[in-house]
Amino acid sequence: MSGDHGHGHSHYDSPASRRARTPMEVRAMALEAALVENGVVTTDAIDAFVDVMEHRFGPHHGARVVARAWSDPAFKARLLDDANAALAELGIAGLQGNVRVVENTDQNHNMVVCTLCSCYPWPLLGLPPTWYKDYAYRSRAVLEPRKVLREFGLELDDHTRISVWDSSADVRYFVLPLRPDGTDAMTEDQLAALVDRNAMIGTGLVAAPA
Repeated sequence: MSGDHGHGHSHYDSPASRRARTPMEVRAMALEAALVENGVVTTDAIDAFVDVMEHRFGPHHGARVVARAWSDPAFKARLLDDANAALAELGIAGLQGNVRVVENTDQNHNMVVCTLCSCYPWPLLGLPPTWYKDYAYRSRAVLEPRKVLREFGLELDDHTRISVWDSSADVRYFVLPLRPDGTDAMTEDQLAALVDRNAMIGTGLVAAPA
């Protein structure tokens, strides 16, 4: 990727992405070029940041944690007791801050929000979605969580309790979703493939395999 810079290309200018660019992409390209040209940041630093975002951060890491917890009761117990230590066992440690894992059950559903800004366990879930940072979600998730979940397409039984957890700089919450039926014979890799980001925020469920 670094070689592209020598020909005047940016991270957004790969052959696979030569199409009509969105206004956001155009602004990002212009900002990157200006920062490099003015010596604020080097192309190597940009490459390193992109590598971190693509490989060290992302919901695939969170999905791996969920799959291990579903497959290994002892790991699940450690994860719920001391998430940071359990994450370190999987080589995920040090960047996500202090994480606490909350478990969904048949009686209780957990949902994560950050009412003050957008605190979020990036290494486990990747970049936060736009709606997570939106003021409407940050306020309504606390005031009317059942209605917000319904807007995400998640209709919970009236008897299911909803717990809303407010992430902050001190602690970042991560939802351990319910394991769907029909997955007893699946491997960890197969289980991880079922888990998406919304399930680990609590705005969705993990669907059973077709």
